[in-house]
Amino acid sequence: MQSADRYLTLLTSLPAHGSLFGATQTPLSRLRLEMRLRWLEAEDAEDLARLSAVVDWYDQRFGIDDETVVRQAEQRIAEIHNDFVRELARWRLEMRTLVAALRLRRDGAPAPSSRRRWGFGRWVPQITRHWGEPQFRLERVFPWLPQARRLLDSGDALGLERLLFGTVWTHLERIGAEHYFDFEAVVVYVGCWDLVARWTRYEADAALARFDDLLDVTLAGAGDILVDAGFAALDDATEEVAA
Repeated sequence: MQSADRYLTLLTSLPAHGSLFGATQTPLSRLRLEMRLRWLEAEDAEDLARLSAVVDWYDQRFGIDDETVVRQAEQRIAEIHNDFVRELARWRLEMRTLVAALRLRRDGAPAPSSRRRWGFGRWVPQITRHWGEPQFRLERVFPWLPQARRLLDSGDALGLERLLFGTVWTHLERIGAEHYFDFEAVVVYVGCWDLVARWTRYEADAALARFDDLLDVTLAGAGDILVDAGFAALDDATEEVAA
C-alpha cells in the first residue's frame, strides 16, 4: 500500500477528539491507538517514538544534571528525520524551559550562569539576560507567559496545568491545520490524544485524592456514627470518581 493510502486509511479509522476540557475519556483506548499506529512507515514510527521520548514526563529520569538532560534532548531531536516533528519537539522543550525558569525565579533562585547549560533552546540567553523582568521580555513571543506567572505565583497548580495543556492543544491545532491525511496529521492526533489522556487522568486522580481526604476527615470526626453531612460528602466524591 502506498504511503498516502496508508495514512488515509489510518486517520479515517481514528475517532475525533472533541474538546480537550470537555472530554471525560480518550476517544479510543491506548491499546487501540497503538494498534492503529502499526500502520506507520518504519521511519515515521521511529520519529514518533523519539518525539515521545523527548516530551513525555514519565520518560524523564531523576538524579541527572541539567546539562545531561539538555544534551540528551538535543541528541534525540537531531536523530528525528521529519522537520515537522523536530520543530514540535523543540517548541515543547522551549515551553518547558520557560516554565522551569518561572518556577526557579519564584523560588528565589538567581539568574543561571551563562556558563551552565540549564535550559533548552534559542531563548535561554534571553531568559538569563532578563531574569529580573516579569516575563523575561518574551510576553510578545509567548502571550501565555503573564498568566502562567500569575498562576504559579498564586500557587494555582490546577489553573497552571489547564493553561499549559490548553496552550499546547492550541499550538497543535494551528500547526496541524494544513495537514489532513499525512504523517504530520498523525503526529498532531497523537499529541492531542496524549493531552486528553493526561487531563482526564489528572482529574480522576484529583477526585480520588478528594475522596481519600473526605473519608479521613469523616472517620476521624464522627466516632462510631457517621453524620449525615459526612455521608453526603462521600456520596459526592464517589460520584466524581465514578464519572
